[in-house]
Amino acid sequence: MILRRFTFVGKRFLLPQQEHHVRTWCGSVSVIVCGDQDKPALITYPDLALNHMSCFQGLFFCPEAASLLLHNFCIYHISPPGHELGAAPIGASVSAHCVDDLADQILEVLNFFGLGAVMCMGVTAGAYILTLFAMKYRERVLGLILISPLCRAPSWTEWFYNKVMSNLLYFYGVCGLVKECLLQRYFSKEVRGNAEVPESDIVQACRRLLDERHGSNVMRFLQAINRRPDLTSGLKRLRCRTLIFVGDNSPFHSEALQMTSKLERRFSALVEVQSCGSMVTEEQPHAMLIPMEYFFMGYGLYRPSQLSDSPRSPLNPFCISPELLSPESMGLKLKPIKTRISLEV
Repeated sequence: MILRRFTFVGKRFLLPQQEHHVRTWCGSVSVIVCGDQDKPALITYPDLALNHMSCFQGLFFCPEAASLLLHNFCIYHISPPGHELGAAPIGASVSAHCVDDLADQILEVLNFFGLGAVMCMGVTAGAYILTLFAMKYRERVLGLILISPLCRAPSWTEWFYNKVMSNLLYFYGVCGLVKECLLQRYFSKEVRGNAEVPESDIVQACRRLLDERHGSNVMRFLQAINRRPDLTSGLKRLRCRTLIFVGDNSPFHSEALQMTSKLERRFSALVEVQSCGSMVTEEQPHAMLIPMEYFFMGYGLYRPSQLSDSPRSPLNPFCISPELLSPESMGLKLKPIKTRISLEV
């Protein structure tokens, strides 16, 4: 089944989208395809209770980032089961998925579209699923862009917190308390506001989009993530280049640092974004542009000065010398970078 949608990117052009419902062995999965399918593929996977609209809209509404990504890639936005726009509640008779099932679904999506090796971008829980996919199917992943990723099994504190939220979702759906828990997961205090300062537009928009989620669908994804195994022992065996972003106010900041310490340093780099929560794609998408530009240079890709035809050949990161894979050569720092300018009066 294919549905056509349209969305604005920046202020200059209307971007056509197609929604495909791909049947997999463990259920149907929604995939929004954006751009020219002759180009190399970039796969996205959102965080808990989100989809491409609520997790990646800010990044693709940033004109410079949109031109960089859409010039070089066709985007395939994969939604967790039951998280797509207009999703119906998943029936109780449908078996619950584990994280391995969700990673295997991605392989079926790639095979459905006839894709080979792809670039991947995921946020928090979505970053975990894509990392697991890269570890299981290394030949299908060219590179990973991970935002506030998870890599360890949940701590007792996180496990208990998620169990409480699962119970709330089961009995009350996406109620006000659940939404506040999720917004704290996504955003920093600065944009969430307080009694004196109203919450920002991006938080208000996310709150409205959360109203569309069915509690039972969110609960299924949360339960899968809460049973996730620890991936740290296998991270050293990852050989695809990995770029990690994390906000210094993210609840998962320590997870990102842990993951960076376990990855092969020649192939990975960390960007810590100041005054930002977990969802850098929405809160500070401009902070992602320059690091992504340097990251893509390793694949021979550049941001165009003006829109033009993009390369049609598959990406090949192995055509460059190994020393260019170092974080220093990628132009990235393994320490916080300043992304906001404070003006002294």
